[in-house]
Amino acid sequence: MTLETRRKALVTGATGFIGTPVTEELLARGYAVTALCRDAGRAEAWARARSAPERVRVLAADLDTLSDAQMADLAGHGRILHLAWGGLNAFKSPAHLDEELPRHLRFLTRLVQAGARHLLVTGTCLEYGLKEGPLAEDLPTDPVTAYGRAKDDLRRELEPLCAAHDVALHWARLFYMRGPGQAEKSLLSQLDRAITAGADSFDMSGGEQERDYLPVAEVARLLVRVALQDRVTGVVNCASGRPVTVRALVEEHLRRRGAALRLNLGHYPYPDYEPMRFWADTTRLAAALAAYDASRADQDAPDRA
Repeated sequence: MTLETRRKALVTGATGFIGTPVTEELLARGYAVTALCRDAGRAEAWARARSAPERVRVLAADLDTLSDAQMADLAGHGRILHLAWGGLNAFKSPAHLDEELPRHLRFLTRLVQAGARHLLVTGTCLEYGLKEGPLAEDLPTDPVTAYGRAKDDLRRELEPLCAAHDVALHWARLFYMRGPGQAEKSLLSQLDRAITAGADSFDMSGGEQERDYLPVAEVARLLVRVALQDRVTGVVNCASGRPVTVRALVEEHLRRRGAALRLNLGHYPYPDYEPMRFWADTTRLAAALAAYDASRADQDAPDRA
């Protein structure tokens, strides 16, 4: 693999909540980034706003409409980070299994068959199902949502495919994220709207459930560092490893905003698709980050020529 190829990264879903900070992380490490996305107009404006727009190339296309020549071009990128996925506002929707799963499997299969060699795909903590406590990657998966099942099925299909084609597969299981661009229906987005509207109170669950949260910028740093090393492959939890209650998260956000809202605790029931207490075991993540640090001079130093 040439130095030029190694310094090229493909990011699907690049303009999204996670994709934008991931792209910035790659640019900061001297990579040229191809952003694969559907909306050409939005993507071009997004590319111009990046820290190094001259190293961002936009390819506006649907995953299902790419030609064989385009697939060969994409497969030639030294690192591929597949972040795209639709319907994330409805975890129980059958569309995750009926539409998203076959669509993404077709795309990734074509990439592998076209010669891709390094692939990171984002999974989800919902693959673990209703297990409680610290969740390690070797636990059996038992998803109870359509989204979790679709991601788990995709991983099960990709693992033997990548092994047969000598592709390094990183399956990055994401937990909970917060930050600019998060979904409008997310907890903190709703809280921000209540603050802006001058509301006196905020309706929420009892808030005692424990979750694993990170700022999305930190998640992006973890994803890029995992993707740029080859020693630790397979499933890697990308999270903090530290549980926090949802109530504590909300109260801390209110302090950061300097807002005083009465929390109407218990207004909503706890979700039936999540356990009360779960967070990531980050042992494998620590090993992957150590491997990245060890190989940083070779893989991540900006070109000096």
